[in-house]
Formats: sequence, C-alpha cells, structure tokens
Amino acid sequence: MAEGTGLQVVVIGAGVVGMAAASFLQRDGHRVTVIDPGGPGEGASFGNAGCLNGSSVVPMSMPGMLSSVPRWLLDPEGPLVIRWRYLPVIAPWLWRFIRAGEPAKVEAQARALRSLLAPSVDAYLSLARDAGAADLIHRAGHLWVYQSEASFAKDTAAMELRRRNGVTVDDLGEDELRQMEPSLSRAYRRGRFVAENGHVGNPHRLVKSLAEALVRNGGRVLRERAFGFEFAGGKVSAVRSEGGIHKADRVVVAAGAWSKPFAAALGDKVPLDTERGYHIVLRDPEVVPRMPVSSAEGKFVATPMETGLRMAGTVEFAGLEAPPDWRRARMLLKQARAMFPGLPPEVPEERLSLWMGFRPSLPDSLPVIGPATRHPNAIYAFGHGHVGLACGAMTGRLVADLVAGRPPSVDIAPFRVGRFA
Repeated sequence: MAEGTGLQVVVIGAGVVGMAAASFLQRDGHRVTVIDPGGPGEGASFGNAGCLNGSSVVPMSMPGMLSSVPRWLLDPEGPLVIRWRYLPVIAPWLWRFIRAGEPAKVEAQARALRSLLAPSVDAYLSLARDAGAADLIHRAGHLWVYQSEASFAKDTAAMELRRRNGVTVDDLGEDELRQMEPSLSRAYRRGRFVAENGHVGNPHRLVKSLAEALVRNGGRVLRERAFGFEFAGGKVSAVRSEGGIHKADRVVVAAGAWSKPFAAALGDKVPLDTERGYHIVLRDPEVVPRMPVSSAEGKFVATPMETGLRMAGTVEFAGLEAPPDWRRARMLLKQARAMFPGLPPEVPEERLSLWMGFRPSLPDSLPVIGPATRHPNAIYAFGHGHVGLACGAMTGRLVADLVAGRPPSVDIAPFRVGRFA
C-alpha cells in the first residue's frame, strides 16, 4: 500500500521492531520516516537466534536463580558473565532483576509476554508476504535437549510456566528424541518439543526486505544518527538528527539498547541496560538440524539458516563500550560440536562468521510499549531483551494501533513506562 495523506511519523531505529512498526504505520496510510545510524537490521536484529517462539514466556529472572549467579560469574564459559569493571554500573539493575524473580511477579510477566508472543509467526507471515520475504518464515517447532534426568527435572518449573500460559509442551524420551533429530549426540537423554514455534531463515534479510518495501511504497529510511527532539505545545514536534530537523506528528522510539537517552529526553527514566549476546555461524555445515535446538546445559540455540548453522546465546554484562570477547563466540562452536558429532573437529576460518550485539534489556524481562508520560504523541517500543525478534511484529502492530487511536489488540498496561516510576 502506498503512503497516503495521514500523519507524519518518525521512527527512531531500523531494527526489526522499528521496521515492523514502520510497516504497519504505512499500511494505515501514514507518511513514515525511519532514522538509524546503521543500515536496517544491522544491530541486534542481525545476530539473534532467529526464533519466533510463542513459548518464550519464561522471564530471565526466576525463583531460585540467585543461588546460581555466583557459580556463573566464576565460570568464564558460563551462560552469564559480568565484567568486574562494569559491576558497579549494573548493580542497581541486578537488584531490580533479582526482585523481579518473585513467584507472583514471574506469573504476571509470563502472562504479559504470552500476549505479545503467541501471534508471532502469523504476524510475521503477514509482513513478510507484503515484503516478498515469506520464504524466510518457518514453522518447524523448537526442541530442547537434556543430557541427564537431573537437568530435565531442573527445567520443569519453566516448562510448567509455559503450559500454564497455553503452550503445548511434549516431553520426549531418548528414542523419540533420536527420531525427531537424528543428528544429535547420544549424550542427550531427554527432550521437550513445542510445535507452535517458528524461526526466521535470515533475520537480517527479513528486516532489509521490510525496509525495501517501505521505500517502494513511498516511505523513507535515512542513515542518520538522531540526537533529540523539538517540542511545541507539550508535544514532540520534530526529531533532530545529523541530517537536520524532521517534523513529526508522532514519534516512535525503537532504538533498542540506545533508547535510554531518548526516553530521558522525553521525561522518563528507565532502567535499561544491555545484555551482550554472541553468535557464530558455520557456513556449509556438515550437519543441519531440522529445527532450532536449545541446549539446556549450555544455554545456547543452534538454528538452521540460509547463511549456515548459527549458534547463538550467552549473556555478558559489560555495557555498550567494552570490546567484544570473541572467546564467548568460539565457545558456542565448541558446544555445538558436542551437540552434533557430525560437525568437524577443525573448521577453516573462512567458513566461520563471528558476531556480538546488544540486547536492550529491562530487569523484569518486559519491553516498554506505550506513550511517553509527558509527551503522549511519542510512543515507546524498546527493551525486548531476548525476545525482540519474536515480539517485533506484534509490537509494531500495537504501535500502529496507538498512533491510530485504536484499542490495542492486547492489554499494554504491563508494558507501560510508568511501572518504573
């Protein structure tokens, strides 16, 4: 649909959330401009695990997690690492994170996440078809694998939380696991399978396709750094960027891990920090699983993609400025070899691609979606943590609802910025 004579909307951020919002806004006939210092999908959207998991309702902070943190921090190959120099900076966030793991809060967070995640695959199919990228959306399910009955039992609470939120989880014995994924190591004894889940065959191409479709239909995608806002009559009247002043009837803040200063400029203080995630891609892999496979012990996901086999995961707290620790990416390949014995023990460097990016994370595992407190014509859409891709299309649809004045299709109260006041 070509742009009509609707509102002038400026979206800050060309990741999957920003481009999904821009796409739905354009469908409503608005004139849309997207601003980002990088190309579409070149930030966190580039390097995620590609999962469209309606089942990802389990918050990062769960009851009892505190007891595991010291062990993780002492393990350089553990799933969670904090660089000691960053500890004073992240300490207030960690305190909120621990408090978010109280049982009643976890139940409420899971319900809220499910409302965003359940429509994930179908919401993306609609966008991808219009952008000529429907081939990237796969509904093949998702498999969790366990090396022991102990690790299988340890994951029971998370799986029961999924079931309480309407997710069908099938428990698998060793024979069933082997039939479902023959390439797995014999070290894995148990599994769990969720059929409703999907994945994206190339997240970067998906976001680029959304951007190209937006431009074809009259929108603009500008490679500029946004600096701040201009105000008039209690509303945001423009976005200031390297390219000049962009007049706006509505503004959408979808700048991922860089959203905090924009929210501050609009009068809202948010405890946003970044979980640095890593991936490694093996091109032309000798083994290709049928679907994304998650290791319960290693806390990583192996996803089949058109660019190769991608291993993604781990959490590192070190802020936006520290250099990458590429050992964490290479660790993922080591773990993948243990998962899939058919992978070679040595791989030429030219077949490997390493990446590090910044997940915009809030301590309660919920994004911020909704109007700014003081300037309601500015809409927030950031802080999705580990589920930015999975929530992207639904978040974009909610942004379009808010701009149009339609009742949102889900209750956005749990996502409002005022929860941090």
